[in-house]
Amino acid sequence: MERTLILVKPDGVERALIGKVISKYEDAGLKVIGVKMLKPKKETVEKHYADDETWLLSVGRKAKQSYVEKGMKVDETEREIGMRIRSLLMKEITRGPIVAIVFEGNSASEVARKIGGGTEPRKADPSSIRGMYASDSYDLADASKRPVRNILHISENKEIAEKEIKIWFSDSELNDYKRADEEAMYG
Repeated sequence: MERTLILVKPDGVERALIGKVISKYEDAGLKVIGVKMLKPKKETVEKHYADDETWLLSVGRKAKQSYVEKGMKVDETEREIGMRIRSLLMKEITRGPIVAIVFEGNSASEVARKIGGGTEPRKADPSSIRGMYASDSYDLADASKRPVRNILHISENKEIAEKEIKIWFSDSELNDYKRADEEAMYG
């Protein structure tokens, strides 16, 4: 069984979507093995959004390409754009309480990303969490000089999930148990 991390970000908490988020993932067969509400500390968020060159360049490259496609003039380097986005993400996730959840199940990261939906809510599958409960867009977020408000952070893959889980949870905060329907799902 694989584990993944979901963070219900401040916009999701403020909109009272915590139960709906957990319910969607549990309905899909993932089980909660750790959950807590907290006001993120700057040090924790700096680890989560690590000052990682590969990540910064990747995010910067995607954003720069998007700006160019919109006909915008771009004076920043990809790294500078990545650093700016990192700073905005850190500011956004520390502006209010979040709920950190570790889910476990078959292909948990892949399932979680599918259920969560694409990162731009207005383009997300309408049956996904972001497609159902959010309507923000990159254009509006850029105009407001903030990150897109898309309710969730979802670990990209199994390897990243394991790193992120260790940032938000100690081993003693994770629980091992069997759901009543595990045999029917995986037996």
